[in-house]
Amino acid sequence: MPNHEEAMVKKYDQEASATGWLGPEVAFGLAFKYVNPGETVLDIGIGTGLGAVLFHKAGLNVSGMDVSADMLAACRSKGFATALKQHDLRTTPYPYAEASIDHVICVGVLNFFEDLSQLFGEVRRILRTDGVFAFVVADRDPTENPKVIVGSEHTGSDATVTMYRHSTEQINTWLADNALQLVQTLEFTVYMDRDRSAKFPAKVYLARKTTGI
Repeated sequence: MPNHEEAMVKKYDQEASATGWLGPEVAFGLAFKYVNPGETVLDIGIGTGLGAVLFHKAGLNVSGMDVSADMLAACRSKGFATALKQHDLRTTPYPYAEASIDHVICVGVLNFFEDLSQLFGEVRRILRTDGVFAFVVADRDPTENPKVIVGSEHTGSDATVTMYRHSTEQINTWLADNALQLVQTLEFTVYMDRDRSAKFPAKVYLARKTTGI
């Protein structure tokens, strides 16, 4: 593994562990009863592969998509993904055929999207009938501002980052508009720093494509 890839994997994965990031475990736990060895799972925004590795251990064939070539190289270096593609999630269509993937996960990137309708539409197109979609969002009450500006004290640089929280009502609308049936949800806490002084509520959703439309 080249040094820069090794360093990226180590830093990213260590930070996730140090802050107690539970998204991958929670998403896998909800999806487990619906997936089977030998099936395919696509990780949208796969990063270094943290969200998909448990599905690999359960015997699924992992594909991944991410905008960052460095992240994809870091993920590839772990050796468990069968196919990785560089693609911006804001650009449609995604590079997968209709009804070509058994299951889809997305555990660490939806907080960077204000409107998820386009992404949900692509998931519906890609998923095979009866496939599940497990995803994590930053949760909010409908009365709360969806936009959050994350300061430099949490980004690890001089830059600030704009993040978005999504209400249950928003998610339910996007699911219904794309023929994705809600199966289950689970709330959990995300910590933004190692001493866990800053946190926000998150929610994992599990939805299922129940028709071929």
